[in-house]
Amino acid sequence: MASDQENSQDANAPDDTSEKEITRGITIMKSIIRDRDKAVTYNVNWNADNQLIGSNAAKLASYIGTLVRMHIPITATRWSNKELGSAKDKIWTEILRSFNIEDTTIRKKYILQLAGKRHRGWRTFLTNKYLKDKEIFFVEYDPEYPVKYAIFITEEEWVAFVAQRRDENFKKVSATNRERASNPTYAYKKGRLGYARLEEKILDETKSDATSLPPHVLWKEARVGKDGTVRDDVQHIYDECETLSQSISTAEDQENRSVLSRALNVLEYPGRVRGKGHGCTPTSLYKNPRRRNPSNQEVMETLQALQAQVLQLQKDNERYRCMEKCSSQLKETSEKASIDCQNKFPEGISSCQLYLSSPTYRLVGKGKVHNTSGDLLHHRPLLDGHLKVSVDVVLDKDALLPIPDIVSETTLLRDAIGSFVAWPLDLIFIDDETPTKPASKDKGILRHNESVASQKEVFAQGSQQLSQKIGSRQKNKRDLPVTSLPKKGAFVPRYQISLETLVDSSDMATAGAIRLLDMEEDIFGYSCTETIGKEDLEHIFRHQELGVGVIHTYIRFLYDNFMRGNDQLSNRFRFVSSSLVNKALICREPDSCREYLVKRFMASSTNNLYLWPYNSGCHWLLLAIDPLKEVVYFLNSIDGEWTNYPDMKQLVDTSIKVFRSQRQARVPRTKSSNITWIKVQCPLQRNGIDCGYFVMRFMREIINMNQIEIPITYFDEYKCAHYTRLQLEQIKEELCQYFIVKRLISI
Repeated sequence: MASDQENSQDANAPDDTSEKEITRGITIMKSIIRDRDKAVTYNVNWNADNQLIGSNAAKLASYIGTLVRMHIPITATRWSNKELGSAKDKIWTEILRSFNIEDTTIRKKYILQLAGKRHRGWRTFLTNKYLKDKEIFFVEYDPEYPVKYAIFITEEEWVAFVAQRRDENFKKVSATNRERASNPTYAYKKGRLGYARLEEKILDETKSDATSLPPHVLWKEARVGKDGTVRDDVQHIYDECETLSQSISTAEDQENRSVLSRALNVLEYPGRVRGKGHGCTPTSLYKNPRRRNPSNQEVMETLQALQAQVLQLQKDNERYRCMEKCSSQLKETSEKASIDCQNKFPEGISSCQLYLSSPTYRLVGKGKVHNTSGDLLHHRPLLDGHLKVSVDVVLDKDALLPIPDIVSETTLLRDAIGSFVAWPLDLIFIDDETPTKPASKDKGILRHNESVASQKEVFAQGSQQLSQKIGSRQKNKRDLPVTSLPKKGAFVPRYQISLETLVDSSDMATAGAIRLLDMEEDIFGYSCTETIGKEDLEHIFRHQELGVGVIHTYIRFLYDNFMRGNDQLSNRFRFVSSSLVNKALICREPDSCREYLVKRFMASSTNNLYLWPYNSGCHWLLLAIDPLKEVVYFLNSIDGEWTNYPDMKQLVDTSIKVFRSQRQARVPRTKSSNITWIKVQCPLQRNGIDCGYFVMRFMREIINMNQIEIPITYFDEYKCAHYTRLQLEQIKEELCQYFIVKRLISI
């Protein structure tokens, strides 16, 4: 910029310019005029963001400054003044005579905007040179006419210009701007190079194939001094941008504030992109047109188009339903038989077992069947011969859904935990039913039968007493059973026996009965209600795989019996809801999972350990997260690695980085992108169904030790290779006792 260069060289000139002439001559770019007369023109280049680059970019910028001095009067206060239209056209015409530039609107707009900057710089130079003293304050005497620039400025223009600059309103604005610019927080250190040519230089030096660099990268490089050092505050802003760029989408970056503006915590000016320099706009950077409010006519046209699409979708849906009905495996069953089959299920919500018939007839999961009239699945009618079921427990991790969920693009049963799917009627059995394998199906072993041996092993101690109590009902069912004397050394699950008798004596003995357990806001960060069904209790009695309802009930037990009223524990340990963050939701709604975790982490400013029972689809494990120290403890009872759960790990890492950004934490550069993951050598299970019980005991022991940091080799007080049956039975006894004390089951 010619004016800027003159600024830097003329700033140290003495006050009396009439006595001593400035040694440097006036920049009028005579070489360009001579080359133009010889029909010699210059080529210029543009980058991907439509910014001026290349070897002739500086020459064109200086020539623009010369043309501005010649054609635009210094008394012009507003560059957008329509009276300057003819002068601007003259500048554009002169530039086209010497430089090879496309005569397009976008190029002309860029050049004239650059000319406007040169004009403001020219007026500022004259003000600082002739109207202010060394301390940059306005002088009281009348400044002399600058004879040196007589070819650009007439005496009348000079008098009018001095009067404009001595206006009190202008002096106030000038003082405000001078104070704001006197000590910039992050000083630009590249002189006349500019962001566009700086980007070109970096790409050339690194021999990169990229066409552009992110704004925060250029912003950082523009603040590196000649010695190559980077200030700590500049590096911190850069690291903050790197973190935010992993969690903010391009659309969010465009529509709201850029990553750089967020890190600097400043507002963004419209029509420009911070860190990219002159000429780069949100439109050119994101390649999207600027949005505008549609007219009423456009709204009506869009509405009519949508209505037509809805009608077409309804027709397609009817055609799809007819095709499915014809090709369904249940086509041998008439519509009347389907209705009769549906009527065999109790109305409302019932606990059920889910079977598949291919490649073998087997039990694959458990859940609840919803038999209600007019029930919809994802706002669509159910296919004939199917009912809506909610999946609670998966017994076969490789089982496929009989009908893939096209809304969430889910095909595996394990990914549907906590959500609704359609299931064929003849493969749904109420818990009280005994399914029989059709003779025409291939031979297969039921998962239910496979687990009998393990169940007998688990209940070898005390099973005789349990069967006696269940078999011989007391005459007065309102009285709790009196346990017979056990054998010496045998463990008797007293509370399990009592609770099972209560269940059999209450309405919970019928399928579909449920109990509601209120979860107050302090537990998960929001108030909710947990549903406990008969099948949840059966899982405890029979030592089967546990659903999220049982895990959350035990969390409520820990909160009520250990943390409530104990400020030290309640301020140190917190829980993460498995209903809001699990594998299925991470795949379908990662943004909502991240928002919940970040909000949970922001709930406290002190060190907390967040206990999160994570369900991977067919296995429970425990994460203990310290977001302030950015440490994640990984407790897995099957000795697996966290790398086996990439979606879960990515969610935790991103949530911690967003939490770091929101609390404006300063993190060393060496750790800016690293979250510490620690695999704890915890006790390991020896079968395929104990993971839920292990997770509950892990949480109990962590809270009982009252330590934020978990040793890699686990706590010495609880160190062992495997939990014994008695240790797991103690957890179940605590659960059953809690059900009884809370009077969740009453006769």
